[in-house]
Amino acid sequence: MNNTSKDALKKIIKKFKNKKILVVGDLMIDEYIWGRVSRISPEAPIPVVEVEKEDSKPGGAANVILNLVSLGAKVFAAGVTGRDDNAKRLGAYLKKVKVNISSVVADKSRPTTVKTRVIAHHQQVVRIDKEHKTDISSVIAKNIIRRITKIIKKMDAVIFSDYDKGLLTGPLVDGIMARAKNKIVTVDPKPDNVEIFRDVTLISPNKKEASEASGLQITSEDDVLKASKILQDITNSKAILITRGEEGMSLYEDGSMRSVPTVAREVFDVTGAGDTVISVVTLALSCGASFDEAAVLSNIAAGKVVAEVGVVTLTPKELEEAVDEKH
Repeated sequence: MNNTSKDALKKIIKKFKNKKILVVGDLMIDEYIWGRVSRISPEAPIPVVEVEKEDSKPGGAANVILNLVSLGAKVFAAGVTGRDDNAKRLGAYLKKVKVNISSVVADKSRPTTVKTRVIAHHQQVVRIDKEHKTDISSVIAKNIIRRITKIIKKMDAVIFSDYDKGLLTGPLVDGIMARAKNKIVTVDPKPDNVEIFRDVTLISPNKKEASEASGLQITSEDDVLKASKILQDITNSKAILITRGEEGMSLYEDGSMRSVPTVAREVFDVTGAGDTVISVVTLALSCGASFDEAAVLSNIAAGKVVAEVGVVTLTPKELEEAVDEKH
């Protein structure tokens, strides 16, 4: 995309500050256990990880929130947690970074989702998930919608961050969309849920998700185009942005496909890259960027974060420096 200049991208980044973004999605905690492996267990053919440090931070849709906060946005969170100690931990962390959690509802029938990753020598050894994936009840959905109704007029954009943990049901999405008319609405969807996101501004699946959601095996550029058309027919979205790892991105808008080549030199960890993409795309669009500019900027941001191990966020200054380096 040669029509996106470095100066234009940097001007967009400078507008990020204080944009109000509502993130509706599956909130969770990411726990990390870091260690080293020097032997195999005598009990089973598995590595023994000697723990050196432990860490935890908000994950899932909450990682989208952290990306937005780091980039200067004012963020409002909507979702569901359990009524447990992990919910208190998550709430305390989000409040600490000044996130408005007035639209987060506690549901005593489910636990707060926690993903624990064990990492040794920069490699994930195993992941342990504690979760409850059944759909939220109509009572919980109505409660969330009622809370969102009080704040949505102030929002510059809405992000649906779907990790398929039961939050984003048809009734909840319909209720929010009815109140988000004329606003920028973006979606990072899971394949099984794509059809509930109707009339949004942009959806951003990865290649595997796009293949599953469209029912088309993607093996060529022509397949990417066909899948994008199918996804647009399903969602009536204005644009489809498919992230393709080392193949970069493909943007489908107004009947045409444009490619964004990858800028990543080295890929150490793709964890959280999709969260970075949807965060930067949404912020850029809320600042008046074109779909092309938003795609290029998010591609540069993704190239930066996959070069680090673990989930990382970017500051506006770091993103500007990445634009200088990569564009």
